[in-house]
Amino acid sequence: MKIVYASRSGNVEKIVNQLGYADTLKIEKGNESIDGDYVIFTYSTGKGQTPKPVEEFLSHNPGVQAVVGSGSMEKHAATFNYAADNISKAYGVPVLAKLDGVGTEEDLKALTQALKNL
Repeated sequence: MKIVYASRSGNVEKIVNQLGYADTLKIEKGNESIDGDYVIFTYSTGKGQTPKPVEEFLSHNPGVQAVVGSGSMEKHAATFNYAADNISKAYGVPVLAKLDGVGTEEDLKALTQALKNL
């Protein structure tokens, strides 16, 4: 499975790096392209919105299979990981995980298993 991610503060990138997947693509501007199916990892921006580069990427890369969100429960409890929910609803894909920051070791184990089960 390919992993596509957007990272503003570095948390999402750290999560992806810890998972150890070789086939990853970082979204910088949203104009990137990928062939085949992928799981998208994202943060939320503003009051729970999906980042514009992620929206742009999704609009021309139809292979999204699932989404993983990372956010701060302490700073954004009311809109925690809304971007993951937004993507899930818009594309009819499951949310595999909603991580607080980089997640815990237990979170990453569960996420690794969820990715294997796709």
